Amino acid sequence: MPNLVDFEKVALATLKIEEQALQVLATQIDARFRRACEIILQCQGRLVITGMGKSGHIGRKMAATFASTGTPSFFMHPGEAGHGDLGMLMRGDVLIAISNSGKSDEIMMLMPLIKHLQVPLITISGDASGPMPQNADVALTLGNITEACPLGLAPTSSTTATLALGDALAVALLDARGFTADDFARSHPAGALGKRLLLQVKHLMHTGQDLPKVAPHTPMNQVLYEISNKRLGLTTIVDENDTLLGIFTDGDLRRLIDKQQGFDVNLAVSEVMTAQPTTIDAEARAVEALAQLRDKKINQFVVVDAANKVIGVVSMHDLIQAGVN
Repeated sequence: MPNLVDFEKVALATLKIEEQALQVLATQIDARFRRACEIILQCQGRLVITGMGKSGHIGRKMAATFASTGTPSFFMHPGEAGHGDLGMLMRGDVLIAISNSGKSDEIMMLMPLIKHLQVPLITISGDASGPMPQNADVALTLGNITEACPLGLAPTSSTTATLALGDALAVALLDARGFTADDFARSHPAGALGKRLLLQVKHLMHTGQDLPKVAPHTPMNQVLYEISNKRLGLTTIVDENDTLLGIFTDGDLRRLIDKQQGFDVNLAVSEVMTAQPTTIDAEARAVEALAQLRDKKINQFVVVDAANKVIGVVSMHDLIQAGVN
């Protein structure tokens, strides 16, 4: 039979121990942290991170965070490095080596070549007594922390602290580089933020043969055909130079029918069009276009250039379908 355990009590106790580990870590942030940041900023190559076991799992996450926030980085498995993957490491790189004990055999085996390549070495360990920090250019330490594991064996608080230290380095470097939300989006084009910041109206608008256009003298029967054929719920009305004169929408049609109890199919669209409609620039962000459509309670924007010539139409459906929110 399993032991009876108060799971919530154990969870809260675990979080408390890990919270205390972060408080201890905070006391370790000093000139060494500043020097580590300076070394990474001066790096002409890549930031390479290595670690065995749980330290390796944390190292992989750290490398991903660095890479997505402006510091080119990747993870190198120390065991595989001893069998050829050390070729990943080149002069000009910077190496972060993680080991809570500070004496990983797999990493120590690589030390002669690390020194030969003159690769700056930053270590992350519990304290500075092990051979790894003793050989480091900068030895970052976690401090005297207690593992949340009741056996004191499974890496818990130490991995939490290491991850937090990696985040602190990444954020400090992000700030130093002047890394922006636009920069972040460029490395996350498939994510929601990437779509919010990278997609522009010009990427989603209907152009060319899909763009509904009629001349101002066009009779209503042909106008309705253009609206139906192009399936955008409106048509633009333009002069001979494609300069925007107005629009006529499905909503305009319903209102015209309600007002006149029918209409003359030979009526020129210029008589009933909406002149000077709201327009948008092709360079505008898609997320801004969606916000404006919702604010104005309309379904489409006509896209015009600096000379007010019609170059496209973008609809709320286009924006939502593209994942813009």
